[in-house]
Amino acid sequence: MTKGLLVYCLLLAAGLATAADGPAVSVSRVPQPVIESARGGQCVADAAYMRRHHMEMLKHQRDDTLRGGVRTGGYSLKACITCHASQATNSVNATGSNFCQSCHDYAAVHIDCFECHANQPQAKP
Repeated sequence: MTKGLLVYCLLLAAGLATAADGPAVSVSRVPQPVIESARGGQCVADAAYMRRHHMEMLKHQRDDTLRGGVRTGGYSLKACITCHASQATNSVNATGSNFCQSCHDYAAVHIDCFECHANQPQAKP
């Protein structure tokens, strides 16, 4: 290996090692989701778990409701909406800053729940 090629390889390796650490300040052009605080108290699980598994929990509750007739449970869509509806819009998906809509916009995931289900909590009598 020639001396010039050796120097080039060493500089390249040093550059790749530095790049692997990433820049000191991370700037993203993608707007981060705006998460409004919940109306209720403690959620059924911690935030990291809910971000990753909320859909499986909702599907499981859906199956229990549709197939078993079980209409109680802490993982119902109705319970989520009651806690997470916006104070301003009283909805979880009316605007881009609402709880469900903000994260689903960020993840580029279409929400189809509210084609059938209400996106606002029921009015209290």
